Amino acid sequence: MTAEHGQAVPTDEELARSLPGGFTSRHAEVNGTRLHYVEGGSGEPLVLLPGYPQTWWAWHKVLPALAERFRVFAVDLRGMGGSDRPEGGYDKKTMAADIAALVGHLGYEDVNIAGHDMGSMVAFSFAANHPKLTRKVAMMDTPHPDESYYGLKLLARPGTGISRWWWSFNQALDLPEVLYAGHMRQVIDWLFGHALADQSLVGDLDRAVYAAAYDTPDRIRAACGWYRAYPQDIEDRKTYGTITAPLLGIGSRHTYEYFQHLLPSLAEDVRVERAADSVHYFPEEEPELIARYLLEFFA
Repeated sequence: MTAEHGQAVPTDEELARSLPGGFTSRHAEVNGTRLHYVEGGSGEPLVLLPGYPQTWWAWHKVLPALAERFRVFAVDLRGMGGSDRPEGGYDKKTMAADIAALVGHLGYEDVNIAGHDMGSMVAFSFAANHPKLTRKVAMMDTPHPDESYYGLKLLARPGTGISRWWWSFNQALDLPEVLYAGHMRQVIDWLFGHALADQSLVGDLDRAVYAAAYDTPDRIRAACGWYRAYPQDIEDRKTYGTITAPLLGIGSRHTYEYFQHLLPSLAEDVRVERAADSVHYFPEEEPELIARYLLEFFA
C-alpha cells in the first residue's frame, strides 16, 4: 500500500506476519462480495470488527493476547481496507449477513463476536439477525442506529465535547469523495487528535496504514456508504427483537452511563464495563484492559 505523499506502508500480509502468534492474511468470497480478514491463535472462534477510519489493524495490540485463548478473525468490513467496495449493501443488516456468510465459509456453527465503532453496529445486527450463529456479543462505545440518531446535535456546547460532524458530512452525496481524497491523513490526524488522551497510542505507522486504506475517491465512497445507510439501519432496528445472546457493552468516560441505560433494554443478559481512560479508540488506548474484558466475557 501507499499512503499520502508516496509513503510506503506494509501490506496486510506483512502486518499480519509482524504480530506474534502466527497470524495470516486471507480473503473469502461470501454473500456476493470479497472480505479480507486476518486470523491466528487457537480455540473457540472470536470475530473482531473494527470501525471508522480504521481497518482490522485497529485490533493489533489485543490480537496476540486473545489468540492465546481463541481462534481470532479480525475482519475488514465491506468497503474497508482489503475487502471489496461494491456499489451497495452498506446497511448494517447486509454487512452482518456478510459476516454470517464468512462464519459458514470458515466452517463454524456459531461464534463469539465483538465490534468497535461501526463494527459495534454490525456486531449488534449480527446478534439480532443471526441469533443461532451468536454465542456472545460485545459492543464498544457505539450503539446501533435508532430513532435517537435523528436528534443528535450538530453543535456542541462549549466544554461538552465535539460534535460528530463527520456523521453528517459523510452522508453528503459525492462531496466527501472530492474533499477527502488525498487528504485522509489530515482527516485521520484530526479525528485521533480529538479522541485520544495520548497521541502516541496511535503512532505514525498506524495512521499511515489507515490513510492508505481510505485515501482514494472509491475508498471514501465505500466508507461513506456506512453513514449513508443510517436511515435504513434505523428502520431495520425497529424490526429487531430482544438479543438473546449474552451481551457485553464497554463504554468510555462519555458512553458508559448511556450504555448502562440503553443495553438492558436491548438484551436479556447484559454486562457493562468502563474504559475510563479511553476517549473512543479502546483497543489502542487500553489494550490490556480491553483484552482482559474480552477474555473474561468470552471465556
